[in-house]
Amino acid sequence: MKIPNMTDRRVRRTRRLLRDALLELVLQRGWDDVSVSDICEHAEVGRSTFYTHFAHKEALLLSGFDDLREHLRAATSSTGNGRSAPFSFLRGLIEHVQENRRLFRAIVGKHAGQLAQKNFRQFVFGLVREDLAAALPDAGDIEAASRYISGGISELLIWSVDVRPARESTDLESSCLQLTKPILATLRR
Repeated sequence: MKIPNMTDRRVRRTRRLLRDALLELVLQRGWDDVSVSDICEHAEVGRSTFYTHFAHKEALLLSGFDDLREHLRAATSSTGNGRSAPFSFLRGLIEHVQENRRLFRAIVGKHAGQLAQKNFRQFVFGLVREDLAAALPDAGDIEAASRYISGGISELLIWSVDVRPARESTDLESSCLQLTKPILATLRR
């Protein structure tokens, strides 16, 4: 498959149309009830064009997670003091999930597809692992700690999109940070 030039504005426009179509359809129907054909029809893009950009709808979803990762990292680096602090992405991620609660409920909530939830969990794991490796490069088992912490953060976020009334972003962030303190203390020893 030929990889499109991401700096070409037509490529960016096509990818944006496809992502917008996916998100609109997921909100209407749920993750499992949206096909590549549905996405193409809604975006008014041919199937061959879709497959030029993405191998399947999960790849389209993952591209959104990639963009979110870049956004979270840019936001934390522009406000940081140059030092690596674990979970600097957390506030931005929680706020993004809360602001897009209905969409996240459709993608990763209790009635969402398992594959989309798995991709979300993997996304959070990547963020946690990057932060722990940067903040605690000499720590022991970063892999196990990253999996443990990211599992907790993922589950809290997935739970938060389904619970009523909605939890405040600051409460979720505080819970995540408080629950991870003992693990960080263990890693720092």
